[in-house]
Amino acid sequence: MLKKVLLILLLIPVFQFKGRAWIYPEHRDIMLLAIQKLDSVHRAALDRIYAWARTGNESRLNTSVIDPDQTVNVKYLDYAAWPGIAGDHSTSANNMIFNILHTDWILEVANITANLKTGIAKSKNRSDVEMYLRDSDIKLMRADPEYVTRAGANNVHFMLARPDVKTSVIPYMLHCIKEDSSEVNLVGTYWWYHTSAMFKAQQLMQAGLTAEQRSSLALSALADEAFAIHFLEDGFASGHVAGVWGNASLRKGTHDYYNEHGLEVSTWNGDRLVIKGDAWMRQEDADRAAQTVRQSLVQLVDAATLTNKPSPLNDRLGFLTPDTFNIAKAIHMPARHGDPAFSEMFKQVLFTTPMPGLATGDGEIPRFRSELGAFIGFAPAVRLNILNGGFGTDQNTTGTVPGLEVALHVGLGMEGVLNESGDGLVFLDLGYRIDGPSTVKYHYDPKNSPYGSVISVIPSRDAFYFRFRMPFYLIPGDLLLAGPVVYLASKESFNKMVASAGQGGLIPWQTGLVSSIGRFQFILGREIGVTFNGFILGGSPMVVPDKSRGDGAASLISMHSTQLEFPFLEYRPFRNFSLNQSTSLALQFNFGLDIPGKVTMLDPADAPAMQLKNIWFMGIRVYFDWRYYVANK
Repeated sequence: MLKKVLLILLLIPVFQFKGRAWIYPEHRDIMLLAIQKLDSVHRAALDRIYAWARTGNESRLNTSVIDPDQTVNVKYLDYAAWPGIAGDHSTSANNMIFNILHTDWILEVANITANLKTGIAKSKNRSDVEMYLRDSDIKLMRADPEYVTRAGANNVHFMLARPDVKTSVIPYMLHCIKEDSSEVNLVGTYWWYHTSAMFKAQQLMQAGLTAEQRSSLALSALADEAFAIHFLEDGFASGHVAGVWGNASLRKGTHDYYNEHGLEVSTWNGDRLVIKGDAWMRQEDADRAAQTVRQSLVQLVDAATLTNKPSPLNDRLGFLTPDTFNIAKAIHMPARHGDPAFSEMFKQVLFTTPMPGLATGDGEIPRFRSELGAFIGFAPAVRLNILNGGFGTDQNTTGTVPGLEVALHVGLGMEGVLNESGDGLVFLDLGYRIDGPSTVKYHYDPKNSPYGSVISVIPSRDAFYFRFRMPFYLIPGDLLLAGPVVYLASKESFNKMVASAGQGGLIPWQTGLVSSIGRFQFILGREIGVTFNGFILGGSPMVVPDKSRGDGAASLISMHSTQLEFPFLEYRPFRNFSLNQSTSLALQFNFGLDIPGKVTMLDPADAPAMQLKNIWFMGIRVYFDWRYYVANK
């Protein structure tokens, strides 16, 4: 039990939710629109810079800066795809370029997300969207080796909340970029990478550059700008504009709610609009974000066309390579001193972005929680088992046994870390159960009715039981057995192992299926119920045929038995979550066996203990799942 508790504690930091803003195809669509909105002069200049960057990389980069007709079967990556790869599929601009140019899996990611875009476009309802997101996330976890674990434990994809209603754009900007004290954040990360891109763009027109240097410099500038634009685009996703604070449950719940339902916001320059978030982007959302991204690209191109005031090229500053600021590992914004003109340009871009919500206090945007974190609760249930007979070796007549149970529910909720189809749920139930008598009687005779359930093949019984649930990576229980060893050997490998388990395992046949009538999930191996009949509360007397005493003879016995139950399919028709409590109704289909143990002979008391057989059963269990999530502040 100590090992189980320790492992559950290890699981908590793993499931930092993946707080993406736009999904890959949405990022690409915004960038595509922004480039299409460029005037002819800036578009020609961007095409020239891209052509320099493409030199030597023709096998991976598209011939044109954008490919508006791209659908599926992606063989080359255009510049519009880079912001989709940034952030979610890379941890720095340098890492992004390596993945774009030198990995095979990045093209698989591009194809997976192209199919995701097609699927979402033809979705008829919310359940369809969730289905395509589920399938896409499973495929992305297989394709991208660090898809889940790359996210880290910071809030780099989110806007910092405004301190108060009077905060204006300049103090907010300084708050976001203040070195060594500001938490890494969306605005600060855009500023860092956009500034880096501008510095490099200034070098492009200086004399004396070799063709190879100009190509490397152009590639580096475009990479830094694309990485910056990923976060600039995130600034138009509603779940990331609401402002971020609180624990993981609060951040995820707020993020998910506003992304789907939308949020009314004002930009810093006074425009009012309603925006949505990942997987729910509308055309007006894309157009609004693209207009601001276009402004950022114009600044980059203008910096690249300046010839009167170039900064000296300095290889030691890494100008010929993309920036290495790692967004997954950083806690605070790093120090940077740049051209004051860049700050003015940054302010111009920031003016057109939505203002984030207020921090905790009067006037704060309503926050929502998710089912993420530790909980306590109770789980009452009704059940019906179909048995293949009784414990006696000749008792083979099929019958049914009804039952009631109630349990104390303690666990860790981790559903929906990536999407609603995920299930990282861990819990332990300790409960009390009472079963009615079997519908099959040892010997039916109206004269025997006063004897009650004693004459049933299995009499009425009550017992204590426990249930345990945990996801698995490949085989049931592997997180308990192999998890601690893997964790000590490589925390990164352990994180990936647990994250994959939460999404259905290495062979993800146990991911949930969200439909318009509820959620279905195969759960074989994830959960086990164990009931101890007769161990603590005492065994109920039962009549069992006893061949050792002759044909037709029977003995009265009391016994212990251990009943093992293995649920294999679960259906939840509804599930509600409000503040820090959740309620749901669930139906579980299961099978199992009842294993006889110690037998006490009651009549005749001096007879040798009887030999009994296992009872196999199939059953259905309907239970009400109520949870109270603790420490959700």
